[in-house]
Amino acid sequence: MDDNTTVQLYIYDLTSGMAAMMSQMLLGRHIEGVWHTAIVVYEREFFYGGSGIQSCMPGGTVLGQPTKVEKIGETFIPYQVFKDYLRGLAESSFRGANYNLLKHNCNIFSQELCQFLCGTSIPKYILDLPSNILSTPLGQSLAPLIESIANSASEGGGGFSYEPQIGAREQSPGFDELNSEIEQARLQSIALERSRTAIKEKIAKKEKKKEKKKKKKHLSTSDSESALNMSEIEASETANGGAVASNDIPEEMQPSESRLRQDSQESNEESERSRKPREPAIVFKDIEAAVELENLVRLVDGKLSKDDETAVEELHQYLIEGEGSWALGEGFLLFVGRILEDKGLPVEARVHLLRTLAAAALNDDIILLLHQDRREHILMNFAQDIDRKSPEEQEALALFICNLFENVSSSEWLLYISEWNYNNVQTSNIRASTKVAVHCLLASSATLKDIGTAIVYNLACKEVKTVVFDDIAVELTMALLQFFSEKPSEEHLFRTLKALSKFVTVSADIPQLVQMIGPHPKSFKGNSNRCDELIDQISQKVR
Repeated sequence: MDDNTTVQLYIYDLTSGMAAMMSQMLLGRHIEGVWHTAIVVYEREFFYGGSGIQSCMPGGTVLGQPTKVEKIGETFIPYQVFKDYLRGLAESSFRGANYNLLKHNCNIFSQELCQFLCGTSIPKYILDLPSNILSTPLGQSLAPLIESIANSASEGGGGFSYEPQIGAREQSPGFDELNSEIEQARLQSIALERSRTAIKEKIAKKEKKKEKKKKKKHLSTSDSESALNMSEIEASETANGGAVASNDIPEEMQPSESRLRQDSQESNEESERSRKPREPAIVFKDIEAAVELENLVRLVDGKLSKDDETAVEELHQYLIEGEGSWALGEGFLLFVGRILEDKGLPVEARVHLLRTLAAAALNDDIILLLHQDRREHILMNFAQDIDRKSPEEQEALALFICNLFENVSSSEWLLYISEWNYNNVQTSNIRASTKVAVHCLLASSATLKDIGTAIVYNLACKEVKTVVFDDIAVELTMALLQFFSEKPSEEHLFRTLKALSKFVTVSADIPQLVQMIGPHPKSFKGNSNRCDELIDQISQKVR
């Protein structure tokens, strides 16, 4: 999804106004309300409680309509990326068992989503509510009781969970048992593929026959991924051996028709891409993560704050012990920024950190870390300054950028076009990625050239919309033509011809540019069959 989407915060007063009237008398302090919050985005309301992350139609919980609605901002995060991110939260920090009424509640979840989607916070008065209550004499006296109730609820898989307002239904199984079943269901890839196929077939049938409410309900209830009601819909998948029971989910919990169409389109595009033979990205896997991390620790020993030491331990858990990226806390990127920006540290410290991150880039869940950087842009600002770094830093940074192409989600992140201001210049992920590619292609270092040809090859093989390349194709082509004049090796020639064969098809200016500047790719005929095939493709555009 390329268009921006509005993000709203739904705010509910659980006391229905009683807190405002009674709090001064009971607590000795005025409390406007006891707040429950949810995030409304992509035409769904998402919230967190003792049953984990759930969703419903906006205003569809037993709480009814919210007391207040605040617009948080706009997000450009694709819906599929959001779903993947939400699933990651549901499997890690926002499991139902982790719910705590005072310390890890619905408002903390809302804050997490707002930071991810818009890079901003929910109102401070909501986040400060527990401390405001506990700072009163009555609050302090009740704190142990509240904590005990919250812990008991979490252990039992209960807690304060606001279910969608759908009328009577069967009681859900215990959370731990349910969570285990969900995990098994996710591993049943064949069943999930069958579910996706059923979704597309039913949507297509609806579009052709235009059946009314009964058909629409049957269509909606087959889309378990779009509904994203993690504690119920995925449970129904498990109960039916991975297939979705289309009549188990009431109509009011379904996503809108427009959302279903959008999901269908995304699913069709994904299936179409999966049917095409995709050439694997060129990445560099011969990085000993444990050695790089050990060298980093040795160089910064005695120079780290307590938070930095925690970040190093988190990195060890993620890379060496095999924990998920959830092990990297909110402050991890601040640690990365301090190492990269601290001129008092030796260059080798930054090199080992970047090489460690290059190893991490090969993991498929690295995207969760990358999305945390959408506010400060620590990683891409450093990439934007590649020409100001030492040769060793340049090589380590290029390695990191190149390895991010290993997985679809992180490679798409490299091509984001949303801009920000850095050193009085507008930049973006795609611009920084392009600068790294061009700099490496034209560098005197053989290592940088090797990585640069890999990056530009990966760019060319990436399935993205033409509009992404429109802005950078000329710059990359100019660098390629200059690179050709250096008589590259067959491997490097193949990589760069592959890139040029892509660019001549996406921009009408490129063929003319190749003709004017040269050298013409035909001059490289005879290097290898695979290169000759690419030259023939390019020559069809460049007369």
